Amino acid sequence: MRYLVKIVDLANMTAAGQALGVAQPALGAQIRQLESELGMQLLQRHSRGVAPTEAGKLLAKRGRLILEEVDQLHRDLKTLTDAAPDHLSFGVSPTMVLMLGDVLLAMAKEDMPDVQFSLIEERTPGLTDALQKGQAEVGFLFDVEEHAGLDRRAVLEEDLLLVTAPAAGVQNSNNQDKLISLEEALRHDLVMAGAARGVLRKIVAAEAARMSVDFKVAFDVHSITAMKAMVLAGKAATIIPYSLAAHEIDSGALIARKIDRPGLTRILYLVQRSARLPLAYEDQLTRFLNRTLETYLSRTAPWTRGFGPARSPSLAKISLG
Repeated sequence: MRYLVKIVDLANMTAAGQALGVAQPALGAQIRQLESELGMQLLQRHSRGVAPTEAGKLLAKRGRLILEEVDQLHRDLKTLTDAAPDHLSFGVSPTMVLMLGDVLLAMAKEDMPDVQFSLIEERTPGLTDALQKGQAEVGFLFDVEEHAGLDRRAVLEEDLLLVTAPAAGVQNSNNQDKLISLEEALRHDLVMAGAARGVLRKIVAAEAARMSVDFKVAFDVHSITAMKAMVLAGKAATIIPYSLAAHEIDSGALIARKIDRPGLTRILYLVQRSARLPLAYEDQLTRFLNRTLETYLSRTAPWTRGFGPARSPSLAKISLG
């Protein structure tokens, strides 16, 4: 029934198989077995994908209600029978730890007092792997691609900035009118993470290639500490989000300029396993996730926006349903 509902929602067997983490032949076999048991056709195949028959529409509609009841029953039984609290392994990027490290664990304790909370701090590739292997249930990942068995939702957009040491006599500020074109930014000697692991570098390289602008990195590093040390010494510039150098930018030790024409951004996604069983205290987790995003947004303003209506500066409340 879960398979049928997902196929009807996505109108495509391949997309449904990827979302469920099930091979398409196995998915098709399950649907044929269901049709055989019911003695009626549930799906019609066509050139653009699949469409439900009237029977399929009815079963999918009722199936959603049944599955909601099953999930709620699981939560109720878990609350009733589990002596130990729920356990949640939560994945988060080093960037978010930099910005929220002083409050993240405290918020988890306040919002989820009945949940055993474990924090996994990794870059996007490491968190993706942990989620796929079931070592984490939920996470906030930057610029993660679509993966079978994982559901993702864009929640924040963050500007990339050209960050340099201040010139003599120049006072730093975070005013948004400090703009620089990408072409101008790429004329600097840049220090950035290596091509194999550098997500930010890939974003810059892709946009430079689209514009047919030369992009060269003068210094390859894998440490944000080493990167900022070179910039602070005036030996290089870098392209990073505000969150990676917030203290230095706020103190005036570094200058941040928003890249415009075109603007460069990275996207933060809420990612969870498609087959994740709900917690008994799912409402507590939802409250924690929203509070985490609100705090990150407030601490990275004005360089960050929520994916709410018309991409307003405020966040649209997220849910895990």
